[in-house]
Formats: sequence, C-alpha cells, structure tokens
Amino acid sequence: MILISHRGNINGKNTEKENHPDYIDDAIKLGYDVEIDIWVIDGNFYLGHDGPQYNISLDWLSDRIDRLWLHCKNTEAIERFNISFQHYNYFWHQEDTVTLTSKNFIWAYPGKQPINRSIAVMPEIFSDNIKSCLGVCSDYIKNYK
Repeated sequence: MILISHRGNINGKNTEKENHPDYIDDAIKLGYDVEIDIWVIDGNFYLGHDGPQYNISLDWLSDRIDRLWLHCKNTEAIERFNISFQHYNYFWHQEDTVTLTSKNFIWAYPGKQPINRSIAVMPEIFSDNIKSCLGVCSDYIKNYK
C-alpha cells in the first residue's frame, strides 16, 4: 500500500509545520510519500495550503519527484505542470468525488470509499473501507504502516 503523508503530517495535524520544506523532508526520511500544496505565482514555486507560504526551487521539487504528490492550488500551477513538467505527479481538486492525477491515480475525496485501486484521502474521518485501495493519504499516516 502506498502511504502518503498529508502535507508532511504523520501523527496528527500540525498546522504550524504543514507544507514546510523541512517538515516534508522529515516525512520522506521516514519512508513516506508526501502530498503537498503547491502554488505557482509569476513563475515561482511556493508551498502552502491557504496561500503561498514557502518559496521553493525547481531543484527542490526535482530532488523529491518520486515521493511528492502535488496538489495544485491555483490555475498557474496546474497550467505550468501540465505544459512543462508532465513527469511530476500532480492534480487539482476541490470537493470532487474523485480526480485523476497526472500519473492516472484515482484520488478520492474523504467519505467516498470503497473505490477500487484508489488513493483514499483521510479515510479515518468517515471510517472508510480501504481494503481495495492502492494507497492512503492521511495526517495520521503512521497508523496505516
């Protein structure tokens, strides 16, 4: 099963550290993939949930390409990755039941399981049945190890 830390969290929400590059690296060092919130503004890359907080470089992203799930937070981000960086695993969603990532993973909104071979997002919120899932993305990803 693919285990994906939500914004770097592994054992509960930590809104002060979420999406911080060091926090993401800590989760990767523990063996997890990480879903990050990414913004592109005037060609620059930023991490942050409600807005751009942490400026990062393309090199930073490239060094972690195989471990990141990029949740594009603005249209410039989704356009940039779709045009220039198609080898990344990126997606856009709001409250859709599912969306497909650029690598054809089914990314499923909380409470929508079971969906065969999907990534269950926050399944603990609704006690989702994850037996047929390919992976889980959670603030409590340590509990799924």
